[in-house]
Amino acid sequence: MLHVLHGMPSEAYFATRYAVLRQPLGMPHGSERLSDDDDALHAWFEVDNAVAAVGRAHVLPIDSDGSGVDHKGPGADAIPPFGPLARAEVQRPAFQIRQMGTLEEHRRKGLAGQVLSALEEGMVTQYGAKTGFLQAREHAIEFYRSQGWVLIDEPYAITNIGPHRSMMKTF
Repeated sequence: MLHVLHGMPSEAYFATRYAVLRQPLGMPHGSERLSDDDDALHAWFEVDNAVAAVGRAHVLPIDSDGSGVDHKGPGADAIPPFGPLARAEVQRPAFQIRQMGTLEEHRRKGLAGQVLSALEEGMVTQYGAKTGFLQAREHAIEFYRSQGWVLIDEPYAITNIGPHRSMMKTF
């Protein structure tokens, strides 16, 4: 079952986010949390009353180019700006998708697509968003392409996580 919430989600949501995105990299508990999680739109898919897939989106402030830090924990890498946003080549409001992940046993079943679609729809209908941005790990690029997202900017690496590419989608 798909769930969408503006505000702080459950501990089960964060446990899945940690299990998928941070634990495999040996990162500490807490690194799965972001300082603005309570102001974000969260979506997750439950299978048999357990959180199987997660994601979040937030509106990018008008003065933001999308640069920031990768996580709340110690040693967080700086994330580069989104080129089209920094050059004011896109319509605002703009939003960013972050922390998308699906537990291994639930992958390739369409759950991530439903989570992503719910986040996109929520950002467009609730906030009037015109443009979306995200940073994709290399292995996820084809998934996002299949959902209508396009590559922008040059590849970059995030310490302990690996190569990434920035992507965007116009709504």
